[in-house]
Amino acid sequence: MTAQLNISLNTAKATAKTKVAWKSHLGKVNVHLENMRASATNIADDIAQGFFEITHNGFTLLGLAVMFGVITLTARPDLRDAGETRLMTWLQERRDASIGFTEINAIDRATASNPKDLPKAQAAVTYWLSRKYSVAPEPLSVLVSSAFEIGQQAKLDPTLILAIMAIESGFNPFAQSPVGAQGLMQVMTKIHQEKYDKFGGKFAAFDPVTNLRVGVKVLQECIARAGSVAAGLKFYVGAANLASDGGYVAKVMAEHARLLAVASGKGLSPFHVSPAPVRSVPVKSSDTVAALATS
Repeated sequence: MTAQLNISLNTAKATAKTKVAWKSHLGKVNVHLENMRASATNIADDIAQGFFEITHNGFTLLGLAVMFGVITLTARPDLRDAGETRLMTWLQERRDASIGFTEINAIDRATASNPKDLPKAQAAVTYWLSRKYSVAPEPLSVLVSSAFEIGQQAKLDPTLILAIMAIESGFNPFAQSPVGAQGLMQVMTKIHQEKYDKFGGKFAAFDPVTNLRVGVKVLQECIARAGSVAAGLKFYVGAANLASDGGYVAKVMAEHARLLAVASGKGLSPFHVSPAPVRSVPVKSSDTVAALATS
């Protein structure tokens, strides 16, 4: 009996000790949690305070910058005017871009180059033609350079090609005659449609360099058929079967002679008008050429 009472007492004491230990542990946990809450609160307060100070200082600096800018612009009207000009320019550019008035790559479509980059003879011809026909030298430099390149390939004097261009269209790439001859070389587009097909179609007649290439091809065929440059020019202008070419051959050959003189370095006035003799130049060629329609 006594033994059982001792066991019960010991069990009660152990249970009481366990409860006391748990209460002590829970108290420590609560204290730790409170410390963590306090630390988190302090950190949040520090962050908020720092953000406020940064924002406050930022607005202060911004205000000072604005005030300094106003004072500067007031004291320096030239800076104010320059700033307004730049702002208006920027706004205009933005507006132009939004409605399609700006196209950075548009220059790729321009037929123009710097005449100063040409060889001496070509540059001399370019500036001479520019003065005589009131055409900008930049696009003319491309035409002159192309005429020299294509002329060499076609075994035709490039100054002859340029002379035809001058008499036919005055270097107007959009010229059109009453009978339908178009472009720089005044090629009959309807008759020579197949030649333009190799360049994408009939509208290529208004591309200056393409019109030049097709015109030279037609001129080659005319000269081969007629046997001489002068006779070939009559075919080219459509006067092969006529009693008179209206002075066309004489005009072309006179301009050809003047351009030859300019290319050789002679200081010829662009407004020199003395006629050059018309010479029939035989062409040694065995090429056969398809019949050409004339008009």
